Amino acid sequence: MRVSDLFIYPLKSARGIALPAADIDAYGLPGDRRAMITDALGHFITQRELPDLARIEVRPEANAFRLLMQGKPDISVQPPQPENRMDVTVWKSAVSAAVADPESNRQLSEWLGREVRLVFFDGQARRTANAEWAGEGTPVTFTDGYQILVTTTGSLKALNADLAAHDEGSVGMERFRPNIVIDTDEAWPEDRWAAIEIAGIRFDLVKPCSRCIMTTQDQLTGSREGPNPMPAMGRIRMSADRRVPGPLFGWNVTPRGSGRITVGDAVSIVEERPEGWALKRRAAA
Repeated sequence: MRVSDLFIYPLKSARGIALPAADIDAYGLPGDRRAMITDALGHFITQRELPDLARIEVRPEANAFRLLMQGKPDISVQPPQPENRMDVTVWKSAVSAAVADPESNRQLSEWLGREVRLVFFDGQARRTANAEWAGEGTPVTFTDGYQILVTTTGSLKALNADLAAHDEGSVGMERFRPNIVIDTDEAWPEDRWAAIEIAGIRFDLVKPCSRCIMTTQDQLTGSREGPNPMPAMGRIRMSADRRVPGPLFGWNVTPRGSGRITVGDAVSIVEERPEGWALKRRAAA
């Protein structure tokens, strides 16, 4: 098994960036989900409620980054001032975040047709993952809950096979917004992996990822009119464990070391959970 793709998503819910290699630290992949859009009160906004976020491209620059959206003038976002802060919420987490300059916020609000704020997870921000799954004091940024999301090519192939069997089209891996994609021949082997190793770094698979309406959206246009993976996940990937309800695809992962990984790196299994993950039985046709 080898790493087939690496991605970061500098702005939460905006387009991803493919990388040939990536550093790994306690937060995951540097640059991943370090910026986020909120409403005026600081509540986070994603494609779930604002599909147009899928149209925003982020281009990192030397001292800032640039936001692009087709048909709109670019926004050059300058580094935020650490003293300009607001409290924001990501699910149940409260975070003190740095706020972008007023002009960037004004332009973004015009793009999206509502008042928004662009905020940053800077050196003063603090947030930790759920200790029940990841252990005490595990740091995270603006991710939904954990540092890294791992998916496998074998599992996507199996999901698309079910979609095809029902004449429902097919979807790409971008629908699931992974950080690390592992090339596998087998479907769903990740359910049995407790820990893997890449380039000498241990990664613990701490919790399967339950899926929502974002997987139904085209990750270039935000449209929900195309193929939809939710029916297939409902048929073959419904969790039977009430701690993680709903359809599952991919695993949330916590790194237990630091270093650098590269597309093409070998992946080895260092610890297994032979029982896998409990799924609801598929009803007979």
